[in-house]
Amino acid sequence: MPLIAVLAANSISTAGTSLTLIGVPWFVLETTGSAGRAGVVAFCATLPIVVAALVGGPVIDRLGRRRVAVGSDAVCGAAVAAVPLLHSTGVLEFWMLCALMALNGLAHTPGNTARYVLVPALAEHAGTTLARAASLFDAVSRGARMVGAALAGVLIAAVGAETVLLLDAATFALSALLVAAGVRGVRAAEPYKAAAPVSLRAYGAELREGYAYALGDRLLLAVVVMVMFMNGADQGWNAVLLPVHAEGELGGATDLGLLTALFGAGGLTGALLYGAVGHRFSRRTVFAVCVLLCGAPRFAVAALTGTTLPLAVTMALSGVATGALNPILATLTYERIPERLRSRVSGALTAGSELAMPVGGLVAGLLVEGMGATGALVAMGGVYFLATLSPLVFPTWRGMEDPKAQAGGPVPEPDPAPRVSSSGTEPDPAPRVSSPGP
Repeated sequence: MPLIAVLAANSISTAGTSLTLIGVPWFVLETTGSAGRAGVVAFCATLPIVVAALVGGPVIDRLGRRRVAVGSDAVCGAAVAAVPLLHSTGVLEFWMLCALMALNGLAHTPGNTARYVLVPALAEHAGTTLARAASLFDAVSRGARMVGAALAGVLIAAVGAETVLLLDAATFALSALLVAAGVRGVRAAEPYKAAAPVSLRAYGAELREGYAYALGDRLLLAVVVMVMFMNGADQGWNAVLLPVHAEGELGGATDLGLLTALFGAGGLTGALLYGAVGHRFSRRTVFAVCVLLCGAPRFAVAALTGTTLPLAVTMALSGVATGALNPILATLTYERIPERLRSRVSGALTAGSELAMPVGGLVAGLLVEGMGATGALVAMGGVYFLATLSPLVFPTWRGMEDPKAQAGGPVPEPDPAPRVSSSGTEPDPAPRVSSPGP
């Protein structure tokens, strides 16, 4: 079944990404001993993610979601594998590491978006609801992230960061094979036949249409601005603050993997709980409470304590809160964005929500070197807390209860793309809260 193939591919790719998320910062700290350099690598890895999201939406439609997902995994696998291979031969320079991580980031976002925007069509084909499919997609990703993080901590301690990165490269290859075989023949995964001939003018028009829709929907715009600050702070946490805290105060790579795995376990639990019973409660209330609990407490506990247990409990509970967020955001954007614009608008939303990620990692590294780990945790945790007050303060968020009430920039609806029916033919994201664990 195509939905199962995409879920499996995404879970394998996400597990591998968790290996990189822990393996690369640890590799940098081991080989350079510099939190600042870890921040620079994080900047190089995430800036291309934003660039790809800014301009990649029309490319996904023209090349086809299946081709983009497969090509993305192939490039990411090659870039990640090159790091340990070059290091083992003694030729890896710091600029090479930055360039390879930049290439990985550039290819990563289009593949993620391509798999993500297939979910509505594959859900209808499988005969399940959109909310359930979105929750399942997020739950499977979080479960894979949990397993990948736990493995990363153990493997780094046992065999080193280089071996972990080689294993990550293998997961990208397997993900590419699953999508190539499992989504073959799905019309939603193929290039749009009605696309205008390739030209800069046509490409620009398609790009503007996606951004016009995103900017014309005040609720989506509010979501993007809030998530942008959250993801920037999370990138600083993932790439610099948590690894530095684990190395300096906790038990090293093993504790780093354990904490990330606990967050993933909590996220999996939260996503499954929301998929099972979340529809019974006010969407805005659940979101507002969970978004307050998912981030700032982690920074505060890490700043105030130097032991593993309090932070482990906080990570698990924060993970449960985070688990409900992405299914809500995914369902909201699937409901508000017309099918023919999903790739373009999702690219615009992803670009906006990830805009601060390159700065987040770089700033975290500079803050650690300038004011110490504790000061950096307090500063970035404060930014996170202020950002997550938004759903309680601004009335625009009331639109979450009636998702179509405010939907829309100006979108003339021409001939609609073919729709999936439960009997057969198929045609054919959202701002996402990055999980400390991407």
